Amino acid sequence: MRTLFLNPPSFEGFDGGASSRWPASREIESYWYPVWLCYPAGMLPDSKVVDAPPHKISIEQTVKMAADFELLVLFTSTPGFDVDVRMAEMMKDVNPRLKVAFVGPPATVEPDKVLRSSAIDFVVRREFDYQIVDYANGKPLDQIPGVSYRKNGHIVHNPEGGYIENLDALPWVTKVYKRDLDFRRYNVPFLLNPYIALYTSRGCPAMCTFCLWPQTHSGHRWRLRSIDDVVNEVRWAKENFPGLKEIFFDDDTFNYKKERTIELCRKLGPLGITWSCTSRVTTDYDTLKAMREAGCRLMIVGYESGDPQILKNIKKGANLEMAKRFTRDAHKLGLTIHADFIIGLPGETRETIRRTIEFAKSLDTETIQVSIAHPYPGTEFYDYVKKNGLITIDSMTDEKGHQLPNIVYPGLDRAELVDWVERFYGEYYFRPRAAWRIVRKAIFNREERSRLYKEAREYLALRSKRKKFVKEQRQQAYAGGD
Repeated sequence: MRTLFLNPPSFEGFDGGASSRWPASREIESYWYPVWLCYPAGMLPDSKVVDAPPHKISIEQTVKMAADFELLVLFTSTPGFDVDVRMAEMMKDVNPRLKVAFVGPPATVEPDKVLRSSAIDFVVRREFDYQIVDYANGKPLDQIPGVSYRKNGHIVHNPEGGYIENLDALPWVTKVYKRDLDFRRYNVPFLLNPYIALYTSRGCPAMCTFCLWPQTHSGHRWRLRSIDDVVNEVRWAKENFPGLKEIFFDDDTFNYKKERTIELCRKLGPLGITWSCTSRVTTDYDTLKAMREAGCRLMIVGYESGDPQILKNIKKGANLEMAKRFTRDAHKLGLTIHADFIIGLPGETRETIRRTIEFAKSLDTETIQVSIAHPYPGTEFYDYVKKNGLITIDSMTDEKGHQLPNIVYPGLDRAELVDWVERFYGEYYFRPRAAWRIVRKAIFNREERSRLYKEAREYLALRSKRKKFVKEQRQQAYAGGD
């Protein structure tokens, strides 16, 4: 079957993308690769991956594509789900013979809800690589594990299949990028652009209660590609993408195992590439040193909170002292850190937020991202807020996919959570030391100057929207109090 793998245009400028680890539009335009869709696409020669957001493909243009395909595989997300269903229905109207499959966290967690739409023929829960390939090659749905579908007026849930253990048997996603995507359209502010992202493993042994992928898609079992397979793909990418500036290893936890990381670095080093990765603060000095010597430039690090009790509440498996040591070691080695923090995790108060802001400033990493805690269905965090009556019926995004809180805590309403995000950014970046880092880049690098100007405009526009949201929420609360 001629198959269309679609990362949909759920919102105009939904740059975070449905298949990103934190599906929402970012403060500054960012585009992540639809890696999950590219694995099965690489096993179906007569297929096509369409990544609508970075390629500026509209809903209308996407719908027209239905006429050219027999099977649509759409990666949906909780924020974009309603729009994605309407789009699938429109595509079915264009081509009634089109078979439609939904994949992604909502398909795993709420398959019955997804199948309420008659336009959707089936969903694949969790990993979907081989199931989609088997169906496209003619295998009946009732013989495919992990599939949910309608039969005789009832929804049937086939038994789960096991996780994919032999990752080397999967195709290289970089070859699908080369075939179907324009890699120059992908940018992330803190990475060197253009960049390419790929995985060296699947699954994450960590038990963070809020994290989407291990709980809804790839699981906690850590499965590894062989080091040679990773190195060979990196070498191929270097040779086949002229102008490529950086490889990003987008694993849930790239350097979880010391021995494996050091051996991988030993073989990556001779390639002479610049690369970045995810990291936990549990990584020791020797591992960081090996990474730096092998060409590692930057790490994305989830610090999440500066409050020790919140770290325990979310089962982070790390403490503040580990975070401080890790950061000192990274800075000593010349490694850059992009630090992730979250406002609104279980136990959050004004005091814990203040501790997190002060902690972030003491770490003084190159860049930060401050997210609003979102309880995605299927996560332990979601179960917690539901059980304690903390979740609201409000949307978790605005009309463009930017984050809005859909949780409240005693003494912390939606307006205050958004206000704290803005205060966090303001206090962090308007410090002399942080501001000088940005100004220095703008002075000495013309390309950086242009990029920073664009990012400043985007951020200020969103900042204005957030301030308006806070004002409107407080006015409503005041009127309600009367």
